Amino acid sequence: MSKIENKIKELNIKLPDPKPPVGAYVATKIVGNLLFISGQISADENMNLIKGKVGEELTLDRAYKAAERCGLSLLAHAKKACDGDLEKIKSCVKLTGYVNSSNNFNDQPKVINGASDIIVKILGDKGMHTRAAVSVNSLPLGVAVEVDGVFEIN
Repeated sequence: MSKIENKIKELNIKLPDPKPPVGAYVATKIVGNLLFISGQISADENMNLIKGKVGEELTLDRAYKAAERCGLSLLAHAKKACDGDLEKIKSCVKLTGYVNSSNNFNDQPKVINGASDIIVKILGDKGMHTRAAVSVNSLPLGVAVEVDGVFEIN
């Protein structure tokens, strides 16, 4: 078992099944040694959507967990794109996180830390990345968080 797979097991994490896109786009695209992963929306362990506006229906803590789930979905898609071998990931280059938040909510970076933290916990130093955390008026299907990513692969 690989070092990354051992870490996932040690953390008692189960990566979700990577879901196919529901629109006119692809879930992943490899260009050179970069793996681009389309935005992953917040869904819980049972694949129920985590919906609502952060700062209204959702707390910061719940939104953090929603972003964490997006991070796990990114890794699930990365694993599939890397033929099941997460060791092919050289680094997480960048995450962009979108937070469906109320006008007075301004802790978007704390929300997206959910995705950042889980990726670093699993990938270690390979998981350190650049990032943007953006507030939006709404997201597809009313979800709370969406995160996309770029990874460098072997």
